[in-house]
Amino acid sequence: MARKRFDDSNCSVARALNQVGDWWSLLIVLQAMYGTRRFVDFQQELGIAKNILCDRLARLVDNGVLKKVEVGEHGSRFEYRLTEKGRDLFPVVIALRQWGDKWNPAPDDAPLDLRDRATGQPVQTIQVHNADGEPITVRDVFVADAQTPGSKKDFA
Repeated sequence: MARKRFDDSNCSVARALNQVGDWWSLLIVLQAMYGTRRFVDFQQELGIAKNILCDRLARLVDNGVLKKVEVGEHGSRFEYRLTEKGRDLFPVVIALRQWGDKWNPAPDDAPLDLRDRATGQPVQTIQVHNADGEPITVRDVFVADAQTPGSKKDFA
């Protein structure tokens, strides 16, 4: 059975996952955040097959998450760099890392100790806040129906 495409869906999550939601794409984005730029380095760091890497890089470039920059003579060398759209995935990647550290920690290793470059302080756990800056959970929100003003649907 073919997977349904959600390019035109009203669901932002489904549309976002169409662009960056598969295993390799998010790992490529993470490596780009670590500073990886060259095809060979992505391949070495991730242990990914060339054809899969080529496909995912092309898709990330097509979707505006990465840009392909010519860095060699006669266009023979390229680097892949995060765009603003790609850099905006930073909180998503950090939230996913924090979720994974909590619910599926590495058995033999401590989680990465992420720290603020300017202060050296640990990065706080990502939370969703209400308009007053108070942390909220899935139980504290509802979906307002833009088509029917005043109506609402529980989120969880």
